[in-house]
Amino acid sequence: MTTQYPFDHLQFNPSPSAVIHIDLNSCFATVEQQANPRLRGQPVAVAAYTTPNGCIIAPSIEAKKLGITVGMRVREAKAIYAKLIVLSPDPDKYRFVNRKILALLREYSCNLSVKSIDEIVLNFSGGRFFPDRMKEAAREIKNRIRQEIGEWLTVSVGISTNRYLAKVASGLEKPDGLIVIDHSNFQEIYQKMKVESLCGIKFRNMLRLHRVGIFTVWNMYRADIIRLKAAFMSVTAYYWYLRLRGFEIDEVEFARKSFGHSYAIYKATSNPVMLTSLLCKLVEKMGKRLRNAGYNAQGIHMSLEYSDYSFWHHGHTTAVKMYASNELYRQARKLMFSAPLKPVRVIAVSCFKLTKNTLNQLCLLPEEEEKRALISAIDAVNNRYGIFTVFPATMMGSKDYIPDRIAFGGIRELEEFVFREQVSVNNLN
Repeated sequence: MTTQYPFDHLQFNPSPSAVIHIDLNSCFATVEQQANPRLRGQPVAVAAYTTPNGCIIAPSIEAKKLGITVGMRVREAKAIYAKLIVLSPDPDKYRFVNRKILALLREYSCNLSVKSIDEIVLNFSGGRFFPDRMKEAAREIKNRIRQEIGEWLTVSVGISTNRYLAKVASGLEKPDGLIVIDHSNFQEIYQKMKVESLCGIKFRNMLRLHRVGIFTVWNMYRADIIRLKAAFMSVTAYYWYLRLRGFEIDEVEFARKSFGHSYAIYKATSNPVMLTSLLCKLVEKMGKRLRNAGYNAQGIHMSLEYSDYSFWHHGHTTAVKMYASNELYRQARKLMFSAPLKPVRVIAVSCFKLTKNTLNQLCLLPEEEEKRALISAIDAVNNRYGIFTVFPATMMGSKDYIPDRIAFGGIRELEEFVFREQVSVNNLN
């Protein structure tokens, strides 16, 4: 007797395509070219460090055409093209452009989510655009980004019935593409795609799919759940079955469990002044995000990776709820100084055991009320004029050896841009 599954023989979702995935092409490098016209049309790469061993995190469109890719060392990239222009990251520029784009997109839909520094998803379900005007809306957005934010900035846009296929569509025609995947054309698109081209299909997944005779996305679409379960060996099979049919299963937002930051030190050090200054900066960023999101923490965790690649970590919980950065720093500092004294190459700190805070509730203790008022005032200054406008004395001189960094990929710290109601933006000239 054959087991029947509730989703067997499900056809592609016939609903209107109402999800738009926007991907800023070669984000860091393109923003640098927008800011400096002399770089336009030139092979440019933004690297974590500009030294030969530095890792390239964003090659420009011109550099990509030469074969320079993310993850290459600077020396490898320059072996391909000796005149490659290599730049250090400038996070303020990238955050500024991200805020500008968010402000523009909010005019189209309030159902907006930031997936990374260069990827934003808009959901127009129930919005003011009719299904047959989705491509028109996407073209309008693309044009407005060029006209109002930067003439050198291009975005690739994907449209579909769920987030996943909209992301897939945005990657099919780069740079500056606009593709729709829906019930009318999915078969043609799937037949041209290999399974390993799908985001989320790693090498081992590819081998498992190949073992059951699935080589193309069209093969994967036509496979029943039993065959997919033979490849994935878990409930993931159901997720893929639904994703490829255009149904939404990726819109769930899981509860926040922790906030944290890490930093790889250019030259490993055991200097306690440098390490405490670095720790203070990481905790300040972490504490600001914790408060902006409306949480307290009762746990702190520290981890260190040493120059000999050995690893140490430790965490503990506190009796009281913490929200002030100095409280978090004191706990983190205690942990760090309980670690073995060896040259450190990577330092990470996080806070956990989160609960919603009561910062805005009436406090019966005058000294506690004063502390909260001071913290709120400092956060307000830093929100308006930039993080670290007001900072602890422990961080004095830290800019000399602790440059600002911004993650490329899934980036939780951009939540402060999504939820902040008032964003101050100016035109990028």
